[in-house]
Amino acid sequence: MSNYVLVIDSNKQPLNPCHPSVARKLLKSKNAAIFRQYPFTIVLKKEILDVVIEPIEIKIDPGSQTTGIALVQGDKVIFGAELSHRGSTIKDSLESRRSLRRGRRSRKTRYRQARFLNRKKPSCWLAPSLQHRVDTTLTWIKKLIKFAPIVGISQELVRFDLQQLENPEISGVEYQQGELVGYEVREYLLNKWDRKCSYCSIENVPLQVEHIHPKAKGGTNRISNLCLACESCNLKKGTKDINVFLAKKPDVLKRILSQAKRPLKDAVAVNSTRWTLFNALKNTGLPITTGSGGKTKFNRTRLNLPKQHWIDAACVGIVDTLKVLTNKPLLIKATGHGTRQSCRTDKYGFPSRYVPRFKFIKGFQTGDIVKAVVTKGKKIGTYVGRVAVRSIGSFNISSPNGLIQGISYKNCTHIHKKDGYSYAT
Repeated sequence: MSNYVLVIDSNKQPLNPCHPSVARKLLKSKNAAIFRQYPFTIVLKKEILDVVIEPIEIKIDPGSQTTGIALVQGDKVIFGAELSHRGSTIKDSLESRRSLRRGRRSRKTRYRQARFLNRKKPSCWLAPSLQHRVDTTLTWIKKLIKFAPIVGISQELVRFDLQQLENPEISGVEYQQGELVGYEVREYLLNKWDRKCSYCSIENVPLQVEHIHPKAKGGTNRISNLCLACESCNLKKGTKDINVFLAKKPDVLKRILSQAKRPLKDAVAVNSTRWTLFNALKNTGLPITTGSGGKTKFNRTRLNLPKQHWIDAACVGIVDTLKVLTNKPLLIKATGHGTRQSCRTDKYGFPSRYVPRFKFIKGFQTGDIVKAVVTKGKKIGTYVGRVAVRSIGSFNISSPNGLIQGISYKNCTHIHKKDGYSYAT
C-alpha cells in the first residue's frame, strides 16, 4: 500500500495518478520513463487522447514542526506526505550569529557612537523561522500541482481557535452546543499539558478537564483557568482552592500557575503563519476551503483512523467517508541548502577550517542522491545514497548500510539532485 505514482504526459501535463503496479508495467514495457524520484513521477513517452481526468483535492494540516499533506481523489486517499520543518534550527543559527556579532562589535567598535533605531520592518514581516514554514509548505504544494490534476486546496486554517477558546459566545449558542462541543478545548488542553495529569503527572489514563480555581469559588471557564487531571486527583481536589490543595507541593503549584498563563508555543507558531499561508495559497488561483483542528479530530475519530499528520490532513474540512489506499507516506525533512560562510568557525567565532569556493565537483554536489555501480576493486557492489564530494573526485556515499568511502565519480550517476530536503518512507 505505497503512495500512488504521479503521472504526466509527453507534454508534461498532469494525468491521473496510477497504482504502483501499473507504473511498474509501464516502465518495464518502455512506455514510460522516470521523470522525478521525489515525489516519484513517471512521464509517458506517447501522447494519449481522450483521457478522463479525475479531479484531486490537496489537503494540508499545517503544524509547528510537521505539516501533513494528502491527495484525495473523491473519497480515496491516494498520496500522503509529512513535511518536517527546520524552524528551530534556523532560530538557533540566528541566535548564534547574533551573539558572535555582538561580541565582535563590543571588541572592535567600542567607541562608535550609537545610531538611531529608525529601521522598520514591513507589516507582513514574519520571523525567518516562521516564514520558513510558509515557504516550504508552498514549495511542495506547487510541486504537487505540477504533477497531479489538482482542482482545489483544503487547509486547516487553525489548530486551535484561540479567540473562540477565550470567548466561546463569539459564534453563538450553535457553536457551543453543536456536535463539535468540547473538541477544540480538549484538544488544546491535551497538547498544552502534554497529555498528563497536571497534579500527579500520570500518563495513559483517562483525563478530565479541571478548573484550576474552582468554579464554585468564582473561577471562570477561560482556557487559562483549565487544566487536565486524572479522576483520582480531580476527586481529591473537589472545590478546594489550588493553594490549599497543593500547600505541601510548592514546586507543583508554581509549575501549574506559570504553565496556565503561558500560551501553547506550537499553537502560537501555527496561528502566526496561518493567514500568510492562506494568502499565499490563494495566489495559486485554486479555490480554497478551510477547517479547524477540532473538526479534523472529530472526522478522524468518527472514521476510526490512526493519529498521523498526513491522515489529519486527509480529514480536514467536510468529510463524509474516507478510504485510505496507502500506508507508506513520503517523509520529507527540510535540511537547507548549506551556508554561504567562507570558512567554518568554532563556538567562539574564530575560523576553524577552510570551505572550498566551488561546490560542484565533476558535476556532483554534496547532498545529491546517486547510484554507484563498482565493478572492480575492493568495493565491488551497488550503492545508493547521499554523496559527499571531494575535489580529487573520490566521493563518500551515505547508504542505508553505512558510509562507503573512496568511490570514484566515474561510477556515480544522479538519481535526485540536492534540493534542500531529505527523503524516507
